[in-house]
Amino acid sequence: MPTFVYTDKCDGCKGGQVTACMYICPHDLMKLDTTRMKAFNQEPEQCWECQCCVKACPQQAIEVRAYQDVVPMGGACIPLRTEQSIMWTIKFRDGEVKRFKFPVRTTSVGSIDPYGNKPGAGNLNDELLFTEAGKTLLKI
Repeated sequence: MPTFVYTDKCDGCKGGQVTACMYICPHDLMKLDTTRMKAFNQEPEQCWECQCCVKACPQQAIEVRAYQDVVPMGGACIPLRTEQSIMWTIKFRDGEVKRFKFPVRTTSVGSIDPYGNKPGAGNLNDELLFTEAGKTLLKI
């Protein structure tokens, strides 16, 4: 099932030009209705159900009907994301609620150096591969 927006919860990310769901959608499906200042999915049949917009929405106004193998029919799967973790709330149709919390990062934002201490980093004139350190070629 594609994503849908609860218009009573959506505030259009407080009037910005680009909402969080528009920014994060990998298929550019989410749009902002500028007259009502509400987001909507412009092509529901094209939705990948990746839940990026669901996780990014600060108002929790977007939902995806989960598949039965994840959440039994009639239930809901609601993420709540912070900078440190994401909590998934599973609501079953009988009223039972289960929560699962997972870290989203193991390092602080911006602290990763992708080339740090790797041999060959930045040396494009070397004939060695990126991770090879000081190997010599045999010449016959």
